[in-house]
Amino acid sequence: MEKLKLLLDVDEVICFSGYLEFVNEFLGTRYTIDDFKTYYIDGEAIPEERMEEFNQFVSDRNPYENKLPIPGAIEAITRLSELYDIYLCSDCRNPFDVGNSGRVFKGKFDFLFRHIPQEVVPAKNYILTGTKNIFKADVQVDDLVKNFDSEIPGKFLFPSYHNGGLTDEELKAKGIVRAGYDWREGWVVLEKLLTDYAKEHKPSVLER
Repeated sequence: MEKLKLLLDVDEVICFSGYLEFVNEFLGTRYTIDDFKTYYIDGEAIPEERMEEFNQFVSDRNPYENKLPIPGAIEAITRLSELYDIYLCSDCRNPFDVGNSGRVFKGKFDFLFRHIPQEVVPAKNYILTGTKNIFKADVQVDDLVKNFDSEIPGKFLFPSYHNGGLTDEELKAKGIVRAGYDWREGWVVLEKLLTDYAKEHKPSVLER
């Protein structure tokens, strides 16, 4: 039976990248992920006059080299693969150093290949892009509201450090369902929401 198609984000949904660790090493600080309220940790923490120095500091580093998935992510993705054709759709550009973003593409690909079994999400289903709204699916999961495609019927917001201030009214107006409020429990809530959604919707939402 044909499955529903799911566009699943990577950063702040499957894992946090290594920029927090880079920032702490560079500044000699002890920030945690929950100390930040905006998406780009380096943009918030690094003084503007030191950003060029920071970009040079991280220019040969892989932000995914030693990262682990968010708790429960891989197990939930494995179970959800029985209900969905999963496509990992993620931006790999560093907006503060676009010309040196190639290392991020490789690092993210290697992280996904290392942690997610190929029978669950094959490498051909990796979509590494900066323009998500050209890809159509039945369901989309992301942590940034701006990334959601209005034409995708099922939209689910993964809870992250930077999106807790969004109101239920804001999300409802955009047709987005919040998967809880704490990233530590995000995959428990998200898996249930996606399982229920798959049971309620036939895989013919889109013309194929």
